[in-house]
Amino acid sequence: MPVTTPIVQFGTSRFLQAHADLFFSEGRPAGAITVVQSSGDPSRAGRLGALADPAGYPVLIRGMQDGQVVDEERRVTSVKRTLSTASDWEELSRIVTGEAEAILSNTGDSGYDPKPADTAPAPEQAMSYPAKLFHLLKARQAAGRPPLAIFPMELIPDNGHVLKARVLEIAAQQGADPALTGWLGGCLWVNSLVDRIVSAPLDPVGAVAEPYALWAIEAQPGLAAPVDHPSVQVVEKLETIERLKLHILNLGHTAMVAFWQEAGADPDAIVRDLLAGPVGARLKAVMAEEVLPGFALRGMETEAEAYLATTLERFANPFLDHRIADIAQNHPQKTERRISAFLSWVREVEPGFAAPVLDAICAAPVPA
Repeated sequence: MPVTTPIVQFGTSRFLQAHADLFFSEGRPAGAITVVQSSGDPSRAGRLGALADPAGYPVLIRGMQDGQVVDEERRVTSVKRTLSTASDWEELSRIVTGEAEAILSNTGDSGYDPKPADTAPAPEQAMSYPAKLFHLLKARQAAGRPPLAIFPMELIPDNGHVLKARVLEIAAQQGADPALTGWLGGCLWVNSLVDRIVSAPLDPVGAVAEPYALWAIEAQPGLAAPVDHPSVQVVEKLETIERLKLHILNLGHTAMVAFWQEAGADPDAIVRDLLAGPVGARLKAVMAEEVLPGFALRGMETEAEAYLATTLERFANPFLDHRIADIAQNHPQKTERRISAFLSWVREVEPGFAAPVLDAICAAPVPA
């Protein structure tokens, strides 16, 4: 009997393998996915074949959760079919037109960038993801099919709004008629935020991931969660979760970099080892004395305390050799976005908010 896949996913990354694909495998209703390789990279053909193995593929969950060590294997069986935009366009268009109810994507932070081929009147492999998506949706609308839900998962603020704007821009360049433009606007373009550290790939397919996982979806009229799973949350606004992630987890990493640099910057230092020593003590102190009070002034004390506890467990993951030198890349830009922006956000409501340690990090000269 031919398989039907209501979910079409653009992207084959190990992140998706250990995130959405796992959720659809474990959740209710169990999801059936067609995974699409949009890059056309022939070196990943083996991965495509293994993804749809009826026996599934492994995801190893390793780390700390609620004070306990977790080390277990789960199997993902949600991927039923794999295609490539380079060689399977006709079949892909048939599936998006006739089967799809939702489209997911994780095409990288630059996946929305315009490409010269985007203005071509017919689909081409050299097009960007939004241009390919436009042509697929155009075919669906022409067949008289209803609009669907589109869930971008790229780490771009307001990713649903950004993707919608880019697809509508392409539609205008293509001279789309008002009926098509209105139909595109009738799709649910969903803002979301995803989070899970996926530390290593498995061969030929599968991944090693931490226990923590989140797929936060911003509510809008007519939207339902694509799957019922503990890691999938529909929230009124993403800002609360975005602030927690940016100003606790990300700020914590950047503060650790600053303390590590002051302590001598051992290039082989690992986050969990630093957390257990003087750098970790300084991190916990600045969180207690400056970060949590800042969140309290913004009415988010309870959420921040819980998120900090989870973050410290993630930093202590005994299976993840997370080098602080890797986190230190682009440190000045990260300091500005994670720490300076936090202080500005808090000082909007309390101009005199005292944060001497965070202020000192922001004022420190850039290491040579």
